[in-house]
Amino acid sequence: MTNLKRRDFLNALGLGAVAVSLRPGKVHAADAVGKPNIVYILADDFGYGDAACYNKDAKIPTPNIDRLAAEGIRFTDAHSASAVCSPTRYGILTGRYAWRTRLKRGVLGPYDPPLVEPGRLTVGALLKQHGYHTACIGKWHLGWDWPSEDDRKVFDRPIANGPTTRGFDTYFGTDVPNYPPYCFIENDRTVGLPTALKEKRDLSGAPGPMLPGWRFDAILPKLAEKAVEYIGQRAADGKPFFLYFPLTSPHEPIAPSPRFQGKSGISALADFMMETDWAAGEVLQALDRHGLAANTLVFFTADNGHAPYTGLPELQRHGHEPSGPWRGYKSDIWEGGHRVPFIARWPGRIKPNTVCDDTICLNNLLATCADILGATLPDDAGEDSFSILGPLCGETPDKPSHEAVVHHSGLGVFAIRRGPWKLIEGSGPGKEAGTGDKAAGPAGQLYNLREDPAEKENLYDKHPDVVKELHALLETYRTSGRSRPVRRPS
Repeated sequence: MTNLKRRDFLNALGLGAVAVSLRPGKVHAADAVGKPNIVYILADDFGYGDAACYNKDAKIPTPNIDRLAAEGIRFTDAHSASAVCSPTRYGILTGRYAWRTRLKRGVLGPYDPPLVEPGRLTVGALLKQHGYHTACIGKWHLGWDWPSEDDRKVFDRPIANGPTTRGFDTYFGTDVPNYPPYCFIENDRTVGLPTALKEKRDLSGAPGPMLPGWRFDAILPKLAEKAVEYIGQRAADGKPFFLYFPLTSPHEPIAPSPRFQGKSGISALADFMMETDWAAGEVLQALDRHGLAANTLVFFTADNGHAPYTGLPELQRHGHEPSGPWRGYKSDIWEGGHRVPFIARWPGRIKPNTVCDDTICLNNLLATCADILGATLPDDAGEDSFSILGPLCGETPDKPSHEAVVHHSGLGVFAIRRGPWKLIEGSGPGKEAGTGDKAAGPAGQLYNLREDPAEKENLYDKHPDVVKELHALLETYRTSGRSRPVRRPS
């Protein structure tokens, strides 16, 4: 990576000055004030080794994701804040660990109320304050206040406290593709009325209201279409924009569209992963077509890895994989559950085909956006968010972006990572701290990931000083309400 200093980098952005458009004959407002467009593509359950750029032996073609890596930077040690959907999405948008909220384990259920608190600063809200148009297109899974009548949900009224009240100018998506109601939602209204009924519980979801004629295999193509349409609209108005594009794939329902069915020659899941790559490619092509790629920072990552999908045996915790639709759910505190692909491209700012081994967390988006804009986060926002602008632009910092990263499983188990060391509370899969059978072995788990990425050798009893330090740091993070230090008055 290049050793570009922060001051030079921000000067190159033209913050506070007039910059020349990188597209001949056309100047965008984003260029004029030095504000890049930002696109954040979030796959749902995409393993660390499922893209060829992370795994030379990958069997599924991912040309668009690989293109992003070739044209940008690929992080090898990036982690979701949790290994399941809702908590990770909360962390991405708020820069705060979701275990600080009411959600202590698992995910939000159908019709659950909002998890993002009213008034909490989100990435969308921050960027809106700086003149951005903001959109969420895809899976929300952060709750709404659904209207009810006689203890029954009704769908002919506005749905309160959804994405358009949490920092987004516009929303289009399915909320959660395997939750009722089975229909699209635009802003705060269902698109059509779900008057039919899904009767069977299966991997396509629980029973519940459904739009007549609803097809699961039509979801991803429609989301890609809407994302492309949105980019075209923003190109026309010249306003800087933030597109948060949380895909519904390749999570269940595994429903590749007809053009991708059988295309991989492997399985329906592999077909769906190819379609996930295609959806990312549709966004990249739209940016190219409208001359926006040069001034757009694009991220690709995933909300969790889930060990069975990781694609790399060294990240699969052997001997603890449950079976059935929730396979990986109990083992998601291990690396295969929360270590995710993380790629960023920003022509002229990020050096192509670079790799960064820094330990980072998806919570960092909020602080990174603030750093790009030269803004200061208030102390009551982004409590667990740290800027990774330095590593993105090739700096070699004197110290890591943040001291440590906290991992949290779907069953509420904690782990903390600092340097090569990872401490897991509890003695086995799904076990809380202090519940281990001491006669059967150590009370916790400690691994050196630099030497043992598969987490096979528990060093808990061999390094008591490391265990003590990490336990103390984790407890400080839990009790203080933050891991990002309080800003000192200048």
